[in-house]
Amino acid sequence: MKKIIVLLITASLFVACNKLEDNEFVIKGNITGIENGKSVILETQDENMGLKSVDTVKVTDGKFEFKGIVAEPELHFLQVEAVQGKVVFVLENGEINITVYKDSVNKSVIGGTFNNDQFAKYNKEQGKIQKKMADYRNANKEKMEAAVQANDSLTVNALRDGFLKLKEDEKNYNFTFCEQNPKAFICVLMLQSMLYQPDAEFERIEKIYNGLDKSVKETKPGKSVGEMIGNTSAAEVGKQAPEFSAPNPEGKMVSLKESLGKVTIIDFWASWCGPCRKENPNVVALYNELHDKGLNIIGVSLDKEGDSQKWKDAITADKLTWSQVSNLQYWNEPIAKKYNVKSIPATFILDASGKIVAKDLRGEELKAKVIELLGS
Repeated sequence: MKKIIVLLITASLFVACNKLEDNEFVIKGNITGIENGKSVILETQDENMGLKSVDTVKVTDGKFEFKGIVAEPELHFLQVEAVQGKVVFVLENGEINITVYKDSVNKSVIGGTFNNDQFAKYNKEQGKIQKKMADYRNANKEKMEAAVQANDSLTVNALRDGFLKLKEDEKNYNFTFCEQNPKAFICVLMLQSMLYQPDAEFERIEKIYNGLDKSVKETKPGKSVGEMIGNTSAAEVGKQAPEFSAPNPEGKMVSLKESLGKVTIIDFWASWCGPCRKENPNVVALYNELHDKGLNIIGVSLDKEGDSQKWKDAITADKLTWSQVSNLQYWNEPIAKKYNVKSIPATFILDASGKIVAKDLRGEELKAKVIELLGS
């Protein structure tokens, strides 16, 4: 009897010693065909959407292990030395099991925790759709090439429509998955990606976001999506333009309110943005022609911290004589976030009351709108 009690106590101590705390994780990995001593790098995204290393371990007898602390679910990557491609997974509390296939990393098996099991479930069905799309392309490649060569627009359009139908199936699967799995962390990542698309279905995205579990909404990307949705609503055509102020090149604070004219263009650009610099001469010509009639412009630069001189040099070189402001925070520019700017150049056209009446007009279309508003 004493022996049994001792065994039970020993077993309970073993379990207690191996139980992870609420903020701890362990990654137990297996990989065959990789020699001892090869590195496995744990990576995460940095603030500029690149990747940075957070930890490195060595492979021993086809196994590797990471341990650490994680505050909330985060997308992470594994890079194995001498192996092409990265393993994508959700780093979260618990024991994460990863089997890496060195010759086909995208087929690696990940599981053991809720969000990685959800991710695997999503990838399985999404992979089927991707295969249908690849099969469709391969099956119709020659037919498409022949139709293009023969200027057979009927066949070209029919084949394109068939592919677009599969793309629509993929998009609908993403929406359906999130509707059915409101606690899955990957849902906020998908919604975030959707919001960056030019044809984003905002109302549908907002509805699905509102249906997500609170635990998902409270993650960093969850809060970011909520902010993007709020900013999209705030900066829609027909709404009053959100007020802002920021330093000009001399360090003086300049506000939107003090920059308003009969018509005001908020011009988001950057010294490093080729398309922006190419468009600047057109904006200069428009400003020179119509400023005296009531057109004002305020430029908001997405230049980077430390690139203040490049910003100033670009203003001088491009002859931008209107108000310019920037917090020099690149894509983290708070004004850009407030206006949900996801690409540049981007423009918002305001009437005399500061209401947004149009967005992202260029060239003659922009000029025609400004003249229309100045004459009204």
